[in-house]
Amino acid sequence: MTLIKRNLADMPAYRSLLSDFFDTENLGFDSLLKKDFLPPVNVLEDEKFYQIEVAAPGLKKEDFKVKIEDGILTISAEKKMEKEEKEKNFTRKEFNYSSFLRSFTLPENVMENDVKAQYVDGVLRLSLNKKAVLVSKAKEIAVM
Repeated sequence: MTLIKRNLADMPAYRSLLSDFFDTENLGFDSLLKKDFLPPVNVLEDEKFYQIEVAAPGLKKEDFKVKIEDGILTISAEKKMEKEEKEKNFTRKEFNYSSFLRSFTLPENVMENDVKAQYVDGVLRLSLNKKAVLVSKAKEIAVM
């Protein structure tokens, strides 16, 4: 006898019929609107700045909120959608809501007052400039 590992969620017999019915039409949105969605993030570092890229297609720049408080950068987005169909014999009204929140603890060398954000082609890019690091010169002290 051979044991075969299966994922029951992939087997149609075990999926909810209601879930199949309601998941077939997603109001024009993709996986961004699923409850457990957490957008992927890239963090890049250079000598002069950090860059954070958040892949969040299907949103508008107005959907994002970016804030820094107590050394923590918080990126969040919220999308609401309402669709109503009125026909002769029925009315169907659907609502869809999705949101996410990502937080990052910033290093001490980030200039919190000089952060730039831009949303282009489904990617939110944040540029965080670094503070200039003062290099201390060695000083010799005479022993008396």
